[in-house]
Amino acid sequence: MLGLGRFAAAALVPLPLSLPRGPPAATMATMLVSQQRYAWLRELGLQEENPGVYNGRWGGRGQVVTTYCPANNEPIASVRQGSLEDYEETVKKAKEAWKVWADIPAPKRGEIVRQIGDALRQKIKVLGSLVSLEMGKIFVEGVGEVQEYVDVCDYAVGLSRMIGGPILPSERPGHALIEQWNPVGLVGIITAFNFPVAVYGWNSAIAMICGNACLWKGAPSTSLVSVAVTKIVAKVLEDNKLPGAICSLVCGGADIGTAMAKDERMDLLSFTGSTKVGKEVALMVQERFGRSLLELGGNNAIIVFEDADLNLVIPSALFAAVGTAGQRCTTARRLFLHESIHDEVVAKLAKAYAQVRIGDPWDSDTLYGPLHTKEAVKMFLNAVEQAKQQGGSVVYGGKVIDRPGNYVEPTIVTGLPHNAPIVHTETFAPILYVLKFKEEEEVFAWNNEVKQGLSSSIFTKDLGRIFRWLGPKGSDCGIVNVNIPTSGAEIGGAFGGEKHTGGGRESGSDSWKLYMRRST
Repeated sequence: MLGLGRFAAAALVPLPLSLPRGPPAATMATMLVSQQRYAWLRELGLQEENPGVYNGRWGGRGQVVTTYCPANNEPIASVRQGSLEDYEETVKKAKEAWKVWADIPAPKRGEIVRQIGDALRQKIKVLGSLVSLEMGKIFVEGVGEVQEYVDVCDYAVGLSRMIGGPILPSERPGHALIEQWNPVGLVGIITAFNFPVAVYGWNSAIAMICGNACLWKGAPSTSLVSVAVTKIVAKVLEDNKLPGAICSLVCGGADIGTAMAKDERMDLLSFTGSTKVGKEVALMVQERFGRSLLELGGNNAIIVFEDADLNLVIPSALFAAVGTAGQRCTTARRLFLHESIHDEVVAKLAKAYAQVRIGDPWDSDTLYGPLHTKEAVKMFLNAVEQAKQQGGSVVYGGKVIDRPGNYVEPTIVTGLPHNAPIVHTETFAPILYVLKFKEEEEVFAWNNEVKQGLSSSIFTKDLGRIFRWLGPKGSDCGIVNVNIPTSGAEIGGAFGGEKHTGGGRESGSDSWKLYMRRST
């Protein structure tokens, strides 16, 4: 989602808003939001306990959930989640708000989205700091994620003057044949912890200019980000005397997500998360013949041929594998190396891994931060152990780092066969499985043999091979790269993948059509 350039520029970004360089004392029981060093959180309207439901007014009658900083596991603040009663009330208000929003001309809807983008620009550093604090990604990535929302707002503004269908020749005299596009109505948006701002932005900005109302449920562990973003959007709507329920929020857990999936009033449900949960969501939506947009897992591969420029390969593989501590859906998890260069690349890559600066996410010279939760650390250790049991050798990393927070070593594993069970399992952690190959045909097949089909990349100078890779017998992924990492994507193109990745497309190109219904 964030390109290599933004990640590599980390050292050039100034420190965010007086965040501390070290973790607060573990004995300090007060929430971070109440400590003077985190006073900047108040700029986002956050306090110790925050309402987690917005439908034109703030509220919430569910349980109180506290979110924690992954860098030190200290409590940041709490959010009162929504109950099913809150959800029911919010859906009704969102449906009423849609009636107002759908009547506004698309270019004027684009103007509102433009104002949302400008409001985000004004808060980009403080909101990026919150992403870093609550999700755990490094500060430059937190800011870059907010920038993606800003960028897609800019994109949507132009799109608001371009969406439409053709007038086609009719075979009947005196008749016109028209394709008319209309909004679907209410778009439910369920987002994951790893991109708590950008994915909502991709969906909501496009859905809004298409004339839809939105109801958002973010990940419970990044509820503060959901609240802060919604406050920014809500103010723009209120300043324009528009119903706040056009962009509603219901923080909550699986009960709210299940209600959204089963609700026939939810005209489109966009779900970003694991393949396992995504399958459950898809079946519930399909049971009611609803429409879903799925962005699920990725077991992404980089293929390096013997003619590749290793000066490109090493930094690209490094950033693709360890960026966001391996918690991107586009993270490189498999690295196929031609047998003639395998040992050389592994040695150079291990040397590069040793130079990765690990530290607090908010330090400007940090390139690698913590995993999001303690549970993620357990999954990391379990995957490393399984890799060893299946014949793999850990040539770098593989252990938990002895410091506060959820830190693990970025890890390289060699010696496994391409079809080892652990290689075919997506683990949301910085583990890179390095595999040997001999021939183009076999490695293209190995790229495609996993169940997911999100992102892929080859490194080669052979033009014929490049076009075979891009063609019908090449990569079967939704994102197909050449001589760049798997983890870079641009908002102007459609983002998504095939097979168990879900088949959905978000952001650019003609993705807007998923948020509309077509009449002929």
